[in-house]
Amino acid sequence: MHEPGEYLETILVDPAVLRIVSSILGRAGFRVLRATDGISALKLATETPGTIQLLLSDVKMQGMSGPDLAETLKQTRPDIHVMFMSGFADGDLLVLNYGWAFIQKPFVATKLVEMIDVVLHTRDKSQGSRQYEARNDIGEA
Repeated sequence: MHEPGEYLETILVDPAVLRIVSSILGRAGFRVLRATDGISALKLATETPGTIQLLLSDVKMQGMSGPDLAETLKQTRPDIHVMFMSGFADGDLLVLNYGWAFIQKPFVATKLVEMIDVVLHTRDKSQGSRQYEARNDIGEA
């Protein structure tokens, strides 16, 4: 277990999932960067020194979709992992064929943290390439 104030990884969280997910991730030991929208997420990523390991975003947002945010962010941070969530029945169809990791809302906190751990610590997860089929990718080494 980590010491208080010692973070495992840094995760950029978009506004659609901000309050609840930030609380879950903070309790799990992650450093959470909170953005109010897609534009502020891009600005925050630009202003944050060091590595941001993961973008966690809703698929559908006002102003800029989660996939658009991820594509733009990966231009300056190509190594960032991306994980999407959605409460819509077709949310996974918008991201799975591009290799992004996905979790369906609602979810339990332990499942979210477990999936983030897999995405962050398994080679080539959620890099946004058609090479990876996310439906089959989770759980493989």
